[in-house]
Amino acid sequence: MEQENSIKLYTFIIYSENVPGLLSQITAVFTRRQVNIESLNVCASSTPGAHKYTITANCNLAMAKMLTAQIEKKIDVLQANFFTDEEIFINETCLLKISTPVMLENKNVCRMVRLHGAHIVEVNPIYATIEKTGITSDILSLYDSLKTLGCVLQFVRSGRICITKDFTEHLDEYLAEREKKRK
Repeated sequence: MEQENSIKLYTFIIYSENVPGLLSQITAVFTRRQVNIESLNVCASSTPGAHKYTITANCNLAMAKMLTAQIEKKIDVLQANFFTDEEIFINETCLLKISTPVMLENKNVCRMVRLHGAHIVEVNPIYATIEKTGITSDILSLYDSLKTLGCVLQFVRSGRICITKDFTEHLDEYLAEREKKRK
């Protein structure tokens, strides 16, 4: 059984109507409880008219429940849930700018890029751009490997995107149930 007080990374998936200012209201819920947001991604969802916020934060189970309950109280929020990594499929993307001279001088650089399944998207005499998509640990492993080779000039990674391992989207079930109650 999961320990109530153990700190771990939770992924919060929030659906809302597309309303200006709602992002600041949602992030304020985390700020008021002094929980740092590790990553944030906002996009249109597969449900027409709904936006999807994917937020990761380290906290304990009780705090994850409290944050979710507080977020769901916002008028324009349709639904909020939190998940552990075992309950969702995760993906991130990163871009690395590496030194072309170092890459040409040290064959281990290209070997690391291939070993990690990354792609070289551009090469010029000064730098090369590498792209990698995958789970967080794979992206950080590539970064750490290239950093030890002394070739990394810049590094950036996206916020997490994810889908649940459930058969259907939680929001679609919720909206269908809500529509049933209206009739």
